[in-house]
Amino acid sequence: MEKNEINTLAQLLKGHMELEEMSGIREYALKAETAKIVETGDLGTLEKEVSACSSCDLCRTRTNVVFGSGSRTAKLMFIGEAPGFDEDREGMPFVGKAGQLLTKIIESIQLGRKDVFIANILKCRPPNNRNPLPTEVLACQGFLCRQINVIRPKIICALGKFAAQTLLGTETPITKLRGNFHDYNGIPVMPTFHPAYLLRNPEDKRLVWEDMKKIRDFLKTV
Repeated sequence: MEKNEINTLAQLLKGHMELEEMSGIREYALKAETAKIVETGDLGTLEKEVSACSSCDLCRTRTNVVFGSGSRTAKLMFIGEAPGFDEDREGMPFVGKAGQLLTKIIESIQLGRKDVFIANILKCRPPNNRNPLPTEVLACQGFLCRQINVIRPKIICALGKFAAQTLLGTETPITKLRGNFHDYNGIPVMPTFHPAYLLRNPEDKRLVWEDMKKIRDFLKTV
């Protein structure tokens, strides 16, 4: 397990244990299959595993698992937070208004959705689009690591605070993370604002454009 993965898991476990202790729980049991990160395999096999996952309570409320979509040999991978209402209904990532904006962002650097791979930290929608719980992130952690390991993108664009902080194992605000390259197990990561945030704050689209130009220029070198 790489340093970033260890840091991320440690933070998630710490947060979960704090919540449990507040509820009076002092003993913990973690399923081995939940924590295990498998380094090999193909996306087809992995997608079948994700579709059958019942490691957290989101399996009871989801309509569809949202595995991800795009090129399985993509140089650029986008990672967001979790599926929303439209994504849960269609089983595809970023298909609502935020997804339409993401498509335009991708096209701004002369690429299409078919050229990149789009995924989320969580594969199932949290009820009412609430923030993901530490236990839910932990349950999905291995799946996302395996997606990244199979695709081996040259660069990752982390969409929003939650995705960036989870991938990088940090609590640094997105306003300080964005605009700079960071490292995830040897893969450069460029955090930027989530498209849903941009819908509410369109004045920050110019900052995302600056981030995307850096991604575009980086891709010219690989």
